[in-house]
Amino acid sequence: MNFEIPDFAPAAPEIFVLAMACAVLIVDLFLTEKNRVITYLLSQTTLLGAAVLTVSLHSAAPQVTFSGTFISDSLADVLKVFIYLITAVVFLYSREYLIARKLFKGEFFVLGLFAVLGMMVLVSGYNMLTLYLGLELLSLSMYAMVAMHRDSMPSSEAAMKYFILGAIASGMLLYGMSLIYGATGSLDIAEIAAYIQNSSSDDMVLLLGLVFIIVALAFKLGAVPFHMWIPDVYHGAPTAITLFISTAPKIAAFAMVMRLLTDGLGGLLTQWQDILVILAALSIAVGNVVAIAQGNIKRMLAYSTISHVGFLFLGVLAGTDEGYSAAMFYVLVYALMSLGAFGMVILLSRAGFEADNIADFKGLNERSPWFAFMMLILMFSMAGVPPTVGFYAKLAVLSAVVDVGLVWLAVFGVLFAVVGAFYYLRIVKFMYFEKPEDKAPLASDFDMRAVISANALVVLALGIFPGSLIALCATVI
Repeated sequence: MNFEIPDFAPAAPEIFVLAMACAVLIVDLFLTEKNRVITYLLSQTTLLGAAVLTVSLHSAAPQVTFSGTFISDSLADVLKVFIYLITAVVFLYSREYLIARKLFKGEFFVLGLFAVLGMMVLVSGYNMLTLYLGLELLSLSMYAMVAMHRDSMPSSEAAMKYFILGAIASGMLLYGMSLIYGATGSLDIAEIAAYIQNSSSDDMVLLLGLVFIIVALAFKLGAVPFHMWIPDVYHGAPTAITLFISTAPKIAAFAMVMRLLTDGLGGLLTQWQDILVILAALSIAVGNVVAIAQGNIKRMLAYSTISHVGFLFLGVLAGTDEGYSAAMFYVLVYALMSLGAFGMVILLSRAGFEADNIADFKGLNERSPWFAFMMLILMFSMAGVPPTVGFYAKLAVLSAVVDVGLVWLAVFGVLFAVVGAFYYLRIVKFMYFEKPEDKAPLASDFDMRAVISANALVVLALGIFPGSLIALCATVI
């Protein structure tokens, strides 16, 4: 056999991020605390450079390289650009928070860049082993980030729980992949899809592999009943880390669902559709109901995440192009909303004080009417109140399930969306109708205030003009 050198061009953004992450790691060793901002600027430059490479190398036709294990297509390119954008904003929001807690270290940015690299590999993986490698690179980086605050017992506990449950999920994923390999004789996504197309869909080994893969995906996304790690990790991790975990990795997880379930196992749609119906219904119900009882805003947003994962599954289980594009629209919108919500928690925090209780938002309108309005937009969007973009995201996935005849599931989703509106609107009530317990002014840099304002206003603007993003998602799918 003759070895052919693969085409490295489609993977140029990944190669660039890897090289820059290694360079940042080495440069940071020679920096003093005063000059640590150089690490921050290099990290932001890395994300900007990766975005430029991704956009400039974009091709309308999918490009497959590395012996069919890596694909660069429109779906991958769009999701990667959103991952860069959201991670850049996460780094910006986190800077002041980390400085105030003496956590402004190179490790945060290096681990963040390696997590981004894992997400990029996950988004472009076209072989089960490539997907697994991307997932593990992302997961291991996030375990270390959660445990970064070594003097904090809640952080250490959260990291341990995250690591153990993540390892179980990874084991299940590997076992599912091995069963799929045993049944089809391949780990290549395209070859698995072709095998299923040409064989009977009642192969028990294949179906057992499918079940293990769905369980692992549900673990990673935090769907009920595999959600137990999300509230504890969100609560225990420093807010800057929670901000990161709750945003960009959800986009990568969506890409993994698309590669595995729709590209690879699309021929088993009727089988995995039934499982996703149960996971979606349980996630929407449990997430929205349990969130009502939370007094800590990070735990509340954790249960909110679980309910949003349920709505995301509604689009995927529809099994149509409209459903997939609605799910993609939903995950991008959710990442923007979660980015803004946790950004507001960071904005209200200061040295020695974590604004992680819902009561900390009392009287925010008296302290800062502008940022109270920004938080109102974000909470309305998460609740699905028009004219914010959250309304159109929910409408898109509910329309997708109605189109395939699952009207009862759409009605179920609407009912629990109304239940969910309660705990979002409770924060609005605290901001506008309660007296502030803390009257200290909001102290933050101009760039933080400007970007949080832009974040919330984009959520509102996309609600008024959702057509461009919806059309982009439809075109990509």
